Amino acid sequence: MRARIGVDVGGTFTDVVLSLPGGRILVNKTTTTPHDPGEGVVAGIATLLQEAGLDGAAVEEVVHGTTVASNTILQKVGARTGLLTTRGFRDVLEIGRIRTPGMFDLSWSKPEPLVPRRWRLEVSERIGADGAVVQPLDEDDVREAAAFFLEEGVEAVAICFINSYSNAAHERRAAALLREAAPSLLVTASCEVLPEIKEYERTSTAVVNAYILPAMRGYLSRLEARLRELGLSAPVQVMASNGGMVGLEAARDRPVFAVGSGPAGGVAGAARLGPPLGAADLIVFDMGGTTAKAAIVEGGLPSLVTEYEFRDGISTPSRFTKGAGYMLKVPAVDIAEVGSGGGSIARVDAGGLLVVGPESAGGDPGPACYGRGNKRPTVTDANMVLGFLNPRALAGGSLPVDAELSRRAVMQHVAAPLGLSAEEAAQGIRQVANVNMARAIRAVTVERGKDPRDLALLAIGGGGPLHAVEVARLLGIRRVLVAPAAGVFSAAGMLAAEAAHEFVEPLLRPLDGAWPALEEASSRLATAGRVALHAEGYAGEGVELRFAADLRYLGQSGGLTVPLEEGEAALRAAFERLYRETFGYAAEEEAVELVNLRLSAIGRGTTRLDFGALSLDAQALAGEHGTRPVHFTRGAPPVPTRLLPRAALDEGAVEGPAILESYDTTVVIPPGCTARPGGAGCVLIELDPIDA
Repeated sequence: MRARIGVDVGGTFTDVVLSLPGGRILVNKTTTTPHDPGEGVVAGIATLLQEAGLDGAAVEEVVHGTTVASNTILQKVGARTGLLTTRGFRDVLEIGRIRTPGMFDLSWSKPEPLVPRRWRLEVSERIGADGAVVQPLDEDDVREAAAFFLEEGVEAVAICFINSYSNAAHERRAAALLREAAPSLLVTASCEVLPEIKEYERTSTAVVNAYILPAMRGYLSRLEARLRELGLSAPVQVMASNGGMVGLEAARDRPVFAVGSGPAGGVAGAARLGPPLGAADLIVFDMGGTTAKAAIVEGGLPSLVTEYEFRDGISTPSRFTKGAGYMLKVPAVDIAEVGSGGGSIARVDAGGLLVVGPESAGGDPGPACYGRGNKRPTVTDANMVLGFLNPRALAGGSLPVDAELSRRAVMQHVAAPLGLSAEEAAQGIRQVANVNMARAIRAVTVERGKDPRDLALLAIGGGGPLHAVEVARLLGIRRVLVAPAAGVFSAAGMLAAEAAHEFVEPLLRPLDGAWPALEEASSRLATAGRVALHAEGYAGEGVELRFAADLRYLGQSGGLTVPLEEGEAALRAAFERLYRETFGYAAEEEAVELVNLRLSAIGRGTTRLDFGALSLDAQALAGEHGTRPVHFTRGAPPVPTRLLPRAALDEGAVEGPAILESYDTTVVIPPGCTARPGGAGCVLIELDPIDA
């Protein structure tokens, strides 16, 4: 028997999914081990192998989404990093785009650069914008820099020379000199991760890659060794930020492409789940223990961006708000993230306002009801007070809880200061969290020119099905889908993802007359893409090449990415359609400029998880029968609410109010709503038009 394993390490739980031939899957949730996430990963895998009666030799692939890269940046525990740049450009990293995220926020301060100014060194060299050598590289400058970095205890160095996107010879030579003079240094040249125009974006991306290199390499090496001890010799794939998989070596060398690793798995799974349901266009709503995330899937494909900012682990990727974090110009799923997860802490601020998040209790100590020492209320505690959650145990009975601890925490820290009852305070906590999550959805819909009312909402994550209907009401959405194995869906989605390698070639020129250059560049990138996929075992019909072009109006600094159309006229028309959809108008008389050609080289496997044939293990669908009073409306008495195991939905539609319990999540069906099987293991909840 051949099995595949998907692993998603979150801030609170580590989710593991074991996929067996025939569509059967087993699931496990283990508390994340922040000191070394690999411990929780191996513990979860070992538990599932034991349940399935398998040994490690039966596993043919492990797909892993990890928060190691993002946490390294968030906690500022990356390598002591240096920067080597062209003379005169030492402060590009600090100057950035000269933008602030909020014009009137006088308390805002710019994020500290990951490279202190002392370790940002200049060398004499200059490449022209046309790729010609204006000033040769001074190799002695590079050797002196290597000696300085060693003396200072620097561990990793990023190299970014001006205009290296047009000619990388100087960068490559400098990298070779550094590796020769200081073999202990981990070197990242910008041409190896981002051969694109714009020196700030290139510098920032190269620096982030260097900063997280030791942490990612160390973690992946330790994880691989632990898996070998468990008897697994299968290859390990790492989820990339773009929703595809890359091999272990690629993740070790270019970890900047995996900073958004975990959340991308859920979106990749949604892209595979939607079309069989007749819902190729979806809003993906993922609420975990630490944060809530939103993304959209259009035409069965995740919506992607070519750049995003990482800031404090939480981001709303507006095109119009920049400067609050570290710029990563890499392809990524367009995800908005807010600090409103199940473990997000509620408090009353100095002005007497109720605030939820972004501080989180995580998985250890966790919400107050866990009884592990945290006495402050969280969103989970609010749900416990209101009756939405099982007051005795969560995660299929494996996690004991105490509802009375939740009530005490809410009463002491929110209800008493505001002069409210515990139930009223809990309703307020839940409402603030819902509004925050709706804001994240608006960031990837309304701010992208999409009307959320035209889309169905797919709820995933442990908390998504708990809040999905109320969030949908805030946005006017009438159809909510709860994914199969929703609480571990990001891990399951990784098993449905394809291998994906990203390539880019700068082609700065007017679009008119650019077609011959586009064809030549397409041929070069296609060769590189096939070589990369062949190294991972993909060839022939298992290879798909998706080309796209970055276009802008002449004189603009930013642009849009559109799929490559046949011919310049068709390409311009596609650009203007997207421009009009995004900004509400198009400057049809203006000249259009080609900036970059992009390639996503996709490797299609034959063992990807098929949601249409999914068969959940009976334990995953188990839950309680009974009745529990639930507070659905503020100021109204609790409503007697039926409790059913999720498996009960197979017997027919369920009228609200009702709560469906399963191992990995709790599905709330409010009064006036009806839940029925939605296909492929989904729960479909239809809202009354008046409610929506």
